[in-house]
Amino acid sequence: MTNHAEDEPQGGLEVQLAAELVEKAKAEGVSLVGPDGLLAGITKTVLQAALEAEMAEHLGYERGERPAEPTGNHRNGSSSKTVSTEVGPVRIEVPRDRAGEFTPQIVPKHARRIEGFDEAIVSLYAKGLTTGEIRAHLAEIYQVEVSRDLISRVTDKVVAEMEAWRARPLDSVYPVVLIDALYVKIREGQVANRPIYVALGINCHGERDVLGLWVGTGGEGAKHWMTVLAELRNRGVQDVCIACCDGLKGLPEAIEEIWPQATVQQCVVHLVRSSLRYASKVHWSRLTRDLRQIYTAPTEAAAQQRFAEFEAEWGDRYPAVIRLWRDAWPTFTPFLAFPAEIRKVIYTTNAIESLNARFRQAARRRGHFPTEQAALKVLYLVIRQPLKNRPNVTGKTPGWKAALNALALHYGDRITLN
Repeated sequence: MTNHAEDEPQGGLEVQLAAELVEKAKAEGVSLVGPDGLLAGITKTVLQAALEAEMAEHLGYERGERPAEPTGNHRNGSSSKTVSTEVGPVRIEVPRDRAGEFTPQIVPKHARRIEGFDEAIVSLYAKGLTTGEIRAHLAEIYQVEVSRDLISRVTDKVVAEMEAWRARPLDSVYPVVLIDALYVKIREGQVANRPIYVALGINCHGERDVLGLWVGTGGEGAKHWMTVLAELRNRGVQDVCIACCDGLKGLPEAIEEIWPQATVQQCVVHLVRSSLRYASKVHWSRLTRDLRQIYTAPTEAAAQQRFAEFEAEWGDRYPAVIRLWRDAWPTFTPFLAFPAEIRKVIYTTNAIESLNARFRQAARRRGHFPTEQAALKVLYLVIRQPLKNRPNVTGKTPGWKAALNALALHYGDRITLN
């Protein structure tokens, strides 16, 4: 079916009718919502126009016209039908053809609910627009006023879906699990920066998936992480080969307790980024070049030698950087035992970083969230709506076959492709 909505300019029939309805509402005090409300009227008008357009395409000629050639089929009245929409029940007249062959798409046969309006609101919400901005957008595009309460009710519909997603069963084995944190402002009595932890798993088929989201206080320790990881285990994760994280306090110990055979790996990119916080910007280029010599070393012994050279070069100027790497060395060195194919996968939590960038964009415009649930709802919607023609956190891992072969050699029958 031709998408007439995309072909029509903004000054098309639907918008003109919507403008007329708005003027009528202002003049006569018509309600926005409810069976006789403005939104229901607009929805009815658009649905009727779309149904008539579908029938015209089906028959090959517009209403009131004659076919170029006799077809043996023509319009045959209509049947009344009430459908539920996001703005309430709407009664429409579904056109019929004499041959009984017309199958509408916008209001499918037997369908009693029309989706779309709330998905538009949810999409705008996921892109970072506040309820006030969504109201302004709908007013500008559709020339209708939508209450903040209606927008909240629409977006709240995804809460049950989100909770089911957070409790869904997971794969039994994940060769790689990446754990990271981002900070958002949440009002709990007073506005404060709160961490939201994100776990990304790569299964044996190379498929990336966000395993869960958890809100913390910022003072988490091993006990907190035991609860989080036990939740993942209870949802089916029996084994993790490599757990890559950003030096979160108590997390390595919890990983070793829940998955004793797991290799805990410090995120190299976070380590480099933390190093730069202690250094002047004029030295960043040289520092990153010299640090690269360490984490690209072929062996741990070679990395130790290059680190000694790095310390001789920078130790007097930036002792905090030296201390940072010494403290992280036990969780950094496992990375050096792997071949290049595995290193490319665990070298960084960039897969999560790209997701965090979208999280921050969605959170930044709001200033702060009123509750933990409100924050989780927005982040879940970001995950739920991947960007078109753009790399996304979910999907296949590039170069996975080479990594899989190396993982299978390293971890043996722990890597299963069932």
